[in-house]
Amino acid sequence: MPLVKGIPPIRSRRGPRRRKPGKLYADKGYDYSHLRRWLSQRGIQHRIARRGIGTSQRLGRHRWTIERTMAWLAGCRRLHRRYERKAAHFLAFTSIACTLICYRRLAK
Repeated sequence: MPLVKGIPPIRSRRGPRRRKPGKLYADKGYDYSHLRRWLSQRGIQHRIARRGIGTSQRLGRHRWTIERTMAWLAGCRRLHRRYERKAAHFLAFTSIACTLICYRRLAK
């Protein structure tokens, strides 16, 4: 819940800024009825895999991009182990790592 509440407004080309995501994808670890109700009350369509029912193969299509990006960030040694005590420094190194990852992807 704090993660969803902490999403900043999303800038769009037309219309007002979006204050909430349209859909939320999650794995079986978040399969709780109170979370589903909470998301539905806020108008967020949930795509949460159910425990004991099938596999999460279809969910994996969307999660792959997040998993891949986290693996790229884990490749940066300074981010893999959090050496920085101050959150501002850690955020700065994360921004530098993201910039380098984007540069490498665009250079290909």
